[in-house]
Amino acid sequence: MTSTWKSLLPKLSFQILCVLIAVLSLYPVVWMIASSFKESARVFAESHSLLPQVWNFSNYARGWKGFAGITFATFFTNTIVIVLLSTLGALLSCSLIAYGFARIKFRFKGFWFATVMVTMLLPSQIILIPQYIIFYKMQWINTILPLVVPAFFGSAFFIFLIMQFIRTIPYELDESAKMDGCNRFGIYLKIIIPLIVPALVTSAIFEFYWTWDKFYEAMIYLGKPKMYTVSVALRMFADPSSQTDWSAMFAMASLSLLPPVIVFFIFQRYIVDGISTTGLKG
Repeated sequence: MTSTWKSLLPKLSFQILCVLIAVLSLYPVVWMIASSFKESARVFAESHSLLPQVWNFSNYARGWKGFAGITFATFFTNTIVIVLLSTLGALLSCSLIAYGFARIKFRFKGFWFATVMVTMLLPSQIILIPQYIIFYKMQWINTILPLVVPAFFGSAFFIFLIMQFIRTIPYELDESAKMDGCNRFGIYLKIIIPLIVPALVTSAIFEFYWTWDKFYEAMIYLGKPKMYTVSVALRMFADPSSQTDWSAMFAMASLSLLPPVIVFFIFQRYIVDGISTTGLKG
């Protein structure tokens, strides 16, 4: 019994530690969801209590009405359109660029790859003002173009992830396709793309998350309420000059968590496959 207990103790301690970390991580989310059913005036007055004394389901209906005559259906639609277009652009551009770096030989290949990787070190705040000036001169302000078009020019993180995945594919498949008369684009479309689906799905999920959570970019470029995304619309609930409807804001914030959570549980297998496989060959 003593030896068995000693062998189980490290595993048991690890499991307990994981449970504690999970509870600490999930508690703010659970608190927000529980607060969405409380009266707005009682949210912080009863912050120590997780479960509300009275469950007010009407908070969701009140929050869904939005503001300025615009419901949250519009904000969710705007966000979904931006997310889908950005995700499509990221997959198209990053997969094509990654294929070029992984399979095509050209001059200064190492230099250009290093240049792409260095862009990951640039904080988004540094390029925000130059980008705004460019988009302003192109008359793209108050449109979704500043939030969508940059995704069609690639992302260093996704390029690296997909490139590492492509390197795990035997080069003999490319040679066989060339013997059958397939050009480079045909190899990319018919050979590479079907084999890198896990990496593409992983990139799509991360792009989905990051675009869904974008706040500063959406707040800067979208000045019309009808074009607001969910993140900006949630910010509009907070009114420092009057009383903030916290319960309605928490209700809509809880609903905004549903799409990312659903996407994660549907495609979580691809996340593991995509990330783990990229490290097999460097």
